[in-house]
Amino acid sequence: MRRTTKIQLALLDNLVWVMVAVFFIINAAFTPQFMSSRNLLNVLFQSATLGLMVLGQGIVMMVGELDLSMEATLAFAPGIAILLGSKYGLSAVVCVILTLLIGAAVGWFNGTCLVKLQTNSFLLTMSTQIVMRGLVLFLVPFSLAKLNPFYTWLGRGKIGPLQVAVLALFLIYAAFEFFFRKTSAGRRFLLTGGNRRASFISGINTEKVVVMAFVLAGFLSAIAGLITAGRQNSVSNNMGSGLVMMAFAGAILGGCSFNGGMGKPVGMLGGTLLLGMLDNALTLNGVDVNLVSATKGALIFLAILLDHLRHRLTAWIMHRENIRRLIRSSGKGTAPAEQQEPKAGSGSQQDTVQEPNQDSEQDPKQNADGS
Repeated sequence: MRRTTKIQLALLDNLVWVMVAVFFIINAAFTPQFMSSRNLLNVLFQSATLGLMVLGQGIVMMVGELDLSMEATLAFAPGIAILLGSKYGLSAVVCVILTLLIGAAVGWFNGTCLVKLQTNSFLLTMSTQIVMRGLVLFLVPFSLAKLNPFYTWLGRGKIGPLQVAVLALFLIYAAFEFFFRKTSAGRRFLLTGGNRRASFISGINTEKVVVMAFVLAGFLSAIAGLITAGRQNSVSNNMGSGLVMMAFAGAILGGCSFNGGMGKPVGMLGGTLLLGMLDNALTLNGVDVNLVSATKGALIFLAILLDHLRHRLTAWIMHRENIRRLIRSSGKGTAPAEQQEPKAGSGSQQDTVQEPNQDSEQDPKQNADGS
């Protein structure tokens, strides 16, 4: 493969980071206070919750499915954990563990129902999202405030000037990048999403992979719930509302596809930072809240267009490369006679071998008659 083709495919694969760099430069030049260290840290802090949602949604999209219930899990897991902790006098450590277990359990329920019932993931997770949101509204009519400092540490704690939530975000992304790139278990997610039937025939337990993708999505949603509860020092019934659509946008911008088999955590991180910078830039420029919502909707549409464009351009580049290879291979097979002439000073045996070849090229009928 030519170097030019490799560069083109690499740019398409990392298109989101090109967009992040361009958007960063534009805001650095035209948005007031954007380049201040306090604002940049705020962008990272505000992106922590969304980043975990994007990662969870991207993992599910890798295997060719969708999860609409993540935003409800974000509120359901900490809400139920705090209620149980208050009723039975559980410690803050147990409540944190319980929150994570509830999130993973919701993901396990979604994944198991999906593979056993062979139903549509969009409809299945939409139903669980509605059920969990309704339960949270019923069980937590008012905010659960005055949370234990340990429970809120992930969302409120700091290590030096940097928030714990930001450190957790980058550590989690680094761990999943290693998992999906360096381990065979991680590569099975992409293989399952790319061609589930072929993966099953090759020996991969595709049902287990799909269930695990949903478990990871639920687990990451629970961590996002811990961060959100820590940031506001309370658990409210509307936590996470509207985040699932932005999670779709971030995952698609990061290289995932609705068809499955594509995506990597480093790209999803780029999609998260792009969405975070956009929200921050609109706020700093004093854009109306309704226009901010409209802009986010337009960004989701842009993400869908980019997904389609990326597929088309990748297919065109590979088609052009294959044609170039065919032309090159056919050119080598029919090399001109001049390239086969002997070098100067070659032996008489080479000359005698070369002469009948030249005659055959000049008059193939005579050779046929002579034979």
